[in-house]
Amino acid sequence: MSDSNFLYIRRRQFIRGILATTAFATTTKFGTGCSAGKQTQATSTGASSPVVMGFIYVGPKDDYGYNQAHAQGKAGVSKLEWVKSVEEANVTENTSVEETMRNMIEQDGVTVLFPTSFGYFDPHILKIAKEYPEVQFLHCGGRYEEGKHPNNVGSYFGYIDDAQYIAGIVAAHTSNSSKLGFIAAKPVAQVLRNINSFALGARSVKPNVTTQVIFTGDWSIPVKEAEAANSMADQGIDVVTCHVDSPKVVMETAEKRGIFSSGYHANQLALAPKGYLTGAEWDWTNIYSRYADMIRSGKTLMNGGIPHIVRGGLKDGFLKLSDYGTAVSAAAKKDADAAKAKFLDGSMVIYKGEVKDNTGKVVIPAGKERKQQDAELEKMNWLAAGVIGNVQG
Repeated sequence: MSDSNFLYIRRRQFIRGILATTAFATTTKFGTGCSAGKQTQATSTGASSPVVMGFIYVGPKDDYGYNQAHAQGKAGVSKLEWVKSVEEANVTENTSVEETMRNMIEQDGVTVLFPTSFGYFDPHILKIAKEYPEVQFLHCGGRYEEGKHPNNVGSYFGYIDDAQYIAGIVAAHTSNSSKLGFIAAKPVAQVLRNINSFALGARSVKPNVTTQVIFTGDWSIPVKEAEAANSMADQGIDVVTCHVDSPKVVMETAEKRGIFSSGYHANQLALAPKGYLTGAEWDWTNIYSRYADMIRSGKTLMNGGIPHIVRGGLKDGFLKLSDYGTAVSAAAKKDADAAKAKFLDGSMVIYKGEVKDNTGKVVIPAGKERKQQDAELEKMNWLAAGVIGNVQG
């Protein structure tokens, strides 16, 4: 046994129990109105074998961010008594993830894999999926293309910009300078969506508020993240948020500089008890439990029982908003709660024309709406009016 395999096995964690779960929504209807909780009751007894699920993270499980959120989801679904799960952290976006996927399939009997990092998809997941056509590969964020990608590959993600829009409302209310900051990893569509939704939420309260964006160039570069946060504080920006794998450095730096922060991925209140306003959090336990229920009942990507593209927002239980911090005013809570209610009843449309980018070009014309499930939003390559920066970083 190699040293790497020994470390791989040593880090495994198996958790069992019982979990009550809630609604699961997708871009495609499943053709049933039954709740997932009822499905679990009906299918969790009399099992001859467990559903074996594998989870792979690009960073540590305690990063206060992206990887921790997925690890919490894995821990939640593992409480289902008929689920067996394995996980591996700190797996880089290269051939290392291919080795990890093969190990989980061949050594652990995993039948469904959740390689969670953006860079795992192409070419690594696509390559291994062809080698193991009987295994399902579900990637967080990738865009499945019918006829191009293997039939055993699927994509899931949430409209977390629902929560970022609300966080923008809170940020604008709290800011004295009307200057907000957004520290981002890469100018890919999902990141741009979060930046733009945060900025649009802020401008719904204060039309002249600006959002300065700094791209660090990668998902985790703590030194650059700290430099960006300090630079923003020096410029008079008094509320910062981010889209990086671990918001830990950004939150801690903001707290040290005496400015406010808005979180992402998981709850970072413990890192910034004075300045933390709220945050956009994932709720992956719900999503992984939905997948487990469907697989348990015999549904797969290959037989059409599981859609290849799964999406949802606040209304669908994919995400949640962090509790408000002590600095959040009553007026901010009122406006934020009103927006949240609209997301929950399905009436909120963030991208409703006329919308201009930050060069003055109309990107969504008057009278046109692009709702969250609109595929065009997943191709976003522009920054909204009021955002200072450019998509080249």
